[in-house]
Amino acid sequence: MRAVAGRPTVWVYRPDVMAGRGRPDQWVALDAGTGALVAQTDLRTVGHGGEQFLHPEDGHVLLDVGEGQDGSVIYRASLVEGRMDLVPYPWDDRCLIGLSPDGSHFMTVAHDQTDVALHTYPDGKVTFALSVDAFGHDPDEIYVEWSGGHLGPDTLVVSLMGETEDEQEWFRYYTVDAHSGRVHGEFDARTENPYDLRPLGDGSWLTTDPSGHPIRRTRS
Repeated sequence: MRAVAGRPTVWVYRPDVMAGRGRPDQWVALDAGTGALVAQTDLRTVGHGGEQFLHPEDGHVLLDVGEGQDGSVIYRASLVEGRMDLVPYPWDDRCLIGLSPDGSHFMTVAHDQTDVALHTYPDGKVTFALSVDAFGHDPDEIYVEWSGGHLGPDTLVVSLMGETEDEQEWFRYYTVDAHSGRVHGEFDARTENPYDLRPLGDGSWLTTDPSGHPIRRTRS
C-alpha cells in the first residue's frame, strides 16, 4: 500500500485469465479508504500468481507475474494523473526476488534457476550474474532457488538447492557482496526451508519459530 495525492492506495494483481473471467489479467490500484477504483491496466500475461514490491524512494510498484512453465514477467508502474503508467521489462525468463534498501538495484533469478543476477534500477541493466558453479557446485545437479534478497545494503543472500544421493532435498544460503559479486560463503539463516527467509535490508531477516509465528533474527 502507498499514498497517492494524500490517499493511501492498494495495488492488486488479478490473474483473471486463469480464473476464467473472460478478460486479460489486470493490475488495479484502489483507494484504501473507499475501495474505489483509482486506475487499472490490462496485462499481457496468463499468470498463476504475482508478487508486488514497493520501491522505497520513487513510489513505483514492481510486479512479478509467474506464468508457470511459460516463465515470469516483470512490470514497473506508477500513477500519473489518474492512470497507471506501465513499463514492462524486456524478459520473460527472470523472476524478481527483491529490491535493495535504497532502491538502486534489484535482484532476479533465472526462471530455469541457472543463475542469479543483480540489476540497476530502473533500467534493468545487469551489474553481475552468478551461475551455480560460482558457488562451488555442479550446475547439472544444483540450482538457484527463487528466494533470498538484500540482507543489507552491501550483502545479498542467495539460496541453492539440490538432492543427496538418497534423493533427499537440501538447501544452503550464501552471502554475496552486492557491489562486486564476490561470494563470501555459507550463511546460517536458521530456517526450515529455502522460502522461510525474508531479508529486511538492515542486516536482519524474518523467519518463523516452531509454532509458525514470525521471528526477527540477526547475525550477532
